[in-house]
Amino acid sequence: MTPEDMAALPDSEIDTSDIAALDETFWKNAKVSPPRTKPNVSLRLPEEVLNFFKAESPKGYTSRMAAVLSAYVQAHEPKP
Repeated sequence: MTPEDMAALPDSEIDTSDIAALDETFWKNAKVSPPRTKPNVSLRLPEEVLNFFKAESPKGYTSRMAAVLSAYVQAHEPKP
């Protein structure tokens, strides 16, 4: 089934029998977790670096840049 087919499927035809009911116990033990925020940073970059990340797709290029920086940090963290 394609994503388009699933989107067109009426709610009444969706099988939810394998989903557990959310009973009183669930709601009694549920905890609200605030979203983790990230600080905004202004950063000057060489144009070729910015163009490289935007070339794949202008949407999400900052997330890809952050992923590269995170991988660098993980690779250079001291090992226990």
